[in-house]
Amino acid sequence: MENALSSSSLILERLGIQVQDLNLTRLSTRFAGIFVLTYGAFKYIEAKRSPLNRIPTVGYSGVISSYLTAVKWITSGCDLVQQGYDRYPNGVFKVATVSKWIVVLTGPKYLDELRKAPDEVLSFQEAVNDQTQIQYTLGKAIADDQYHTATVRSPLTRNLAVRFDDVKDEIAEAFKFYIPISEDWVTVPAYNTIMHIVARTSNRYFTGLPLCRDEGYVALQERFTIDVIIGARIINCFPDFLKPLVGRYLTTVPKSVKRAVDYLGPMVKERLVEADEHGSDWPDRPNDLISWLLETAQGYQRTVHDIVLRILAINFAAIHTSTMSFTQALYDLATQPDYVAEMREEAENVIREYGWTKAAMQHMRKIDSFLKESQRLNSVGSVQMLRKTLKDWTLSDGTVIPTGSFVGVASDPMNREKSAFEDSNTFKGFRFSEMRDGDGELDSIKHQMVALTLDTIVFGHGRHAWSVLPFQPQPDTPTHENTYASSTYSPGRFFAVNELKAIFAYCILHYDVQLEGGSMERPKNIKYEANMAPNMKAKVMFRKRSTS
Repeated sequence: MENALSSSSLILERLGIQVQDLNLTRLSTRFAGIFVLTYGAFKYIEAKRSPLNRIPTVGYSGVISSYLTAVKWITSGCDLVQQGYDRYPNGVFKVATVSKWIVVLTGPKYLDELRKAPDEVLSFQEAVNDQTQIQYTLGKAIADDQYHTATVRSPLTRNLAVRFDDVKDEIAEAFKFYIPISEDWVTVPAYNTIMHIVARTSNRYFTGLPLCRDEGYVALQERFTIDVIIGARIINCFPDFLKPLVGRYLTTVPKSVKRAVDYLGPMVKERLVEADEHGSDWPDRPNDLISWLLETAQGYQRTVHDIVLRILAINFAAIHTSTMSFTQALYDLATQPDYVAEMREEAENVIREYGWTKAAMQHMRKIDSFLKESQRLNSVGSVQMLRKTLKDWTLSDGTVIPTGSFVGVASDPMNREKSAFEDSNTFKGFRFSEMRDGDGELDSIKHQMVALTLDTIVFGHGRHAWSVLPFQPQPDTPTHENTYASSTYSPGRFFAVNELKAIFAYCILHYDVQLEGGSMERPKNIKYEANMAPNMKAKVMFRKRSTS
């Protein structure tokens, strides 16, 4: 080593350079500058050659300046999408985020093209994996094999009518527990209270009593979605080769799964023994999610760990999406009291005729409309139906979206499109029930909450319309003899909508509702990037329904 250093010094001296003249700080600065300039030049050339360069940009588009827009995206993503929609109606634009460009489509024409694009070109699953890192949070089995979607599509939906008494019973018990009926106003945090009610109601249907009322188990299911999302953000900070280790050791997801196994394991193990002895059906077999999963589970799927993961996955989708939708509707109910009397009258008349049944939910048109209008104006964000291009994708106007791009639809601006909805930014609770009374052959069907149309984007569209998101659903199963209905229903949202309508109907029949202090100012939505959620700190007041 000493000889090597002496030789190096001798060479430098012969070149007229003294060792003491070397300034390592200066050299490192120069090398860093060269690297930055080289990288910048490379990215500049790459950007100029990419087809993305020919797509109009909202905000800055330069290699460096685009990061200014990316920072703005974090707090004002919804505003940037609205700017793009206003500037390029029925067109295409792109906007920079910290890690990628997002190409945004506007208008029914491009929405239709996106929903028809094959999975081998536009991948729903790859976009989801990028956002939630499923293979490292829930595991490769869940990411690659979603047989549980068949369970959602068939037995979970098929048994809703049979099990509706349980659903209604849990709604009543959960309301009494979290919002005791009182002559005086009771103030509760809106979002968390509704989440408890939704979690208990969903799990009464999924896993039954007494587990659905176990506060630890309910809290676990409520927290799991947050654990996965936070875990995905942590994992996304690391290179691919480190992601498996990060997912296992630096996130809370594995601990949550272990806790879920502790709760569900004995029940699942017992059910597996019964199924192995008696087949898929036996006397007194519980009619719940575990049994429904075992109807199709094969091989490694028939293990305690895998079955528990499937239950977590379905809860992942069911709890928070429904909680957000109902909380938004609750805020609208508190600030739009003029609609209450007519919805109560409708609910009372329908229940008098059909009882508390799934069939009754289908006849509550005004309640259906109120909930849909609330969703229209308060969707989950400004960009939905996000896909990742696996191949270059060419739109009908010749625009090329290159491989590896992320593309979605400007959902919130489209939901407020003036040409589609009169007074589009005004809440009209019975907007859709009035449209269902129209003269069109399909009006009574296509304007209900579960239907998908090209002017309202709440549940997505096409093969991946809201089913068991964020996991990849299977193609829709026909649920109505009419062609339009067959192509626009999916069982995941069908369960969610029935649950929402039942909770909402119970609420208005038993309670008066107002915002804290009687305020008539609707709590502002929380916006982050292009996402939108109900205010989670606002409080709502309940009291026993007045007789007037």
